[in-house]
Amino acid sequence: MELYGFVRLHARAGEESAVEEALREVVGASREEEGCLSIHAFRSIRDRQLFYVHSRWRDEAAFQKHGGLAHTVRFLEKVDALLDQPREVARTERIG
Repeated sequence: MELYGFVRLHARAGEESAVEEALREVVGASREEEGCLSIHAFRSIRDRQLFYVHSRWRDEAAFQKHGGLAHTVRFLEKVDALLDQPREVARTERIG
């Protein structure tokens, strides 16, 4: 069953560009993964410190593998240091 991931990231003031750069890097690398069906990063137009990632994976195993790959681990280590709120991740299934 396909898995959909949603990630919410809120950058510390002054770190917005660094978060955006980190997102661009990880999204590009993640798109090359066999189990990644799609992945996109977004930035809020009302709160410029707020970012989201929406991704679609072949299955839970593909998402699990993604979490352990070097580019994902580097991203998490880098971006977590740039946030003023804990990173929020939701694994979901499509219902409609």
